[in-house]
Amino acid sequence: MNQLQQKQYTGKGGIYSTRKLELACRKNIDFIWLLQGEKVPDYSSFARFRSGKAKEAVEELFYQFVQRLAKLEETEYEEVFIDGTKIESMANRYTFVWKTGVEKNLAKLKEKAKVVFNECGGKGNLTRKKLRELADKQLPPNAEFVHGIEKRKSEWQKRYEKLDSLWTKWTDYEDKLFTIGNNRRSMSKTDKDATFMRMKEDHMKNGQLKPAYNVQLAVNSEYITGVAAFSNRTDSGTLIPFLNHIQQMQGRSYRDIVADAGYESVRNYLYLEQHGQNCYIKPISYEKQKTKKFKSQFWRVENMEPLEHEDGFLCAGGRKLLFARSSSKKENGFVTTTDYYRCEDCSGCELRSKCFKSSDETKSKEIRMCVESSEHRKTAFENLFSERGALLRMNRSIQVEGAFGVLKSNRKFKRFLMRGKTNISTELFLLCLAFDLQKFFSKLQRRKRNSHLFPLKKE
Repeated sequence: MNQLQQKQYTGKGGIYSTRKLELACRKNIDFIWLLQGEKVPDYSSFARFRSGKAKEAVEELFYQFVQRLAKLEETEYEEVFIDGTKIESMANRYTFVWKTGVEKNLAKLKEKAKVVFNECGGKGNLTRKKLRELADKQLPPNAEFVHGIEKRKSEWQKRYEKLDSLWTKWTDYEDKLFTIGNNRRSMSKTDKDATFMRMKEDHMKNGQLKPAYNVQLAVNSEYITGVAAFSNRTDSGTLIPFLNHIQQMQGRSYRDIVADAGYESVRNYLYLEQHGQNCYIKPISYEKQKTKKFKSQFWRVENMEPLEHEDGFLCAGGRKLLFARSSSKKENGFVTTTDYYRCEDCSGCELRSKCFKSSDETKSKEIRMCVESSEHRKTAFENLFSERGALLRMNRSIQVEGAFGVLKSNRKFKRFLMRGKTNISTELFLLCLAFDLQKFFSKLQRRKRNSHLFPLKKE
């Protein structure tokens, strides 16, 4: 065996080619020992196992091991560190389907179809069903279609083909919109579950959007205890379904939820409150509020002084912004309230031009605040600035970001090998199960079992 073959399947990068896996089973002593005299599987057997056919079994096996770790007190349910990353799909990166473009094309098609529908004798409001029925009515008994050079089409065939073409395109556009759904804005033709996302490593190169999945990991005590792939590119939109999935598979929920600013939303705040979970989600303005630039922006409500005896704020110009009105809305089962505060009179204020932009001199500054967001954000700040908050913030950057570093950098897993959410989920569970097994073995060797958090360094 030459050095190149040895490097291909014994290096730390991991083996993902099914043919290289078969070769390793024949020539690598570690793989031969694992087989324990069993027949070497061929590459097609590896490919079938890695396909989505075994997803439920592999997922169940992963969570059985996670529950086993909990029984051994290797993991606990005090805190969980959550983070996400984008992993590229196997799909072709130039097969864009944008929701906005499909909606515009569908609207143009409907306008064109109305004209043709009326010309062909259609009655009433145009629908896709009526368009199909009108096209079928154009067919005479024993209709024969003609095609090719020197073949003259009849009038009924021309009308039928025009109506049928419009109906086919209309159906195709609606199918694409249905596949994309409400939680994303794009998809790939070669992997309809993948969404076009901007990859971090390519952001500074050419800004190329690539079909990818938003992979979410839950880490506790350095072990991956939950994993899921989403087509939704926003982290804030994945937190609730991810936590629900973890609780369903493990039968328990974590007490402290630790995540970065990408997970902040009013909906997530309200969800954690309803389920009695402590929020350690870093607010979006967490880092900005520390800067001098942010503190100098006097027009922001965060930099205004609350009034003691009135419901309102005092601006930098010495004017009062008092409560004006309130509105509530219900979305996805959560009710949010927005309060509006308006300045009594902004005329003559030297800071008016910098405070807000309006050509109308009689208009006064108005600010709005989401009541639930401001209350929960204040609680999140208090949690994060506490001693435990500092401990959890440090461990989040070490544990969950470290897990992604191992998978993407050490294991060189930067692109899925299969297409479709079912297939790529199987890959993820196998990868994370291998990660946990190696972590358990590593802790045994280092005699660090039952260790959960890295301690803060004392100055």
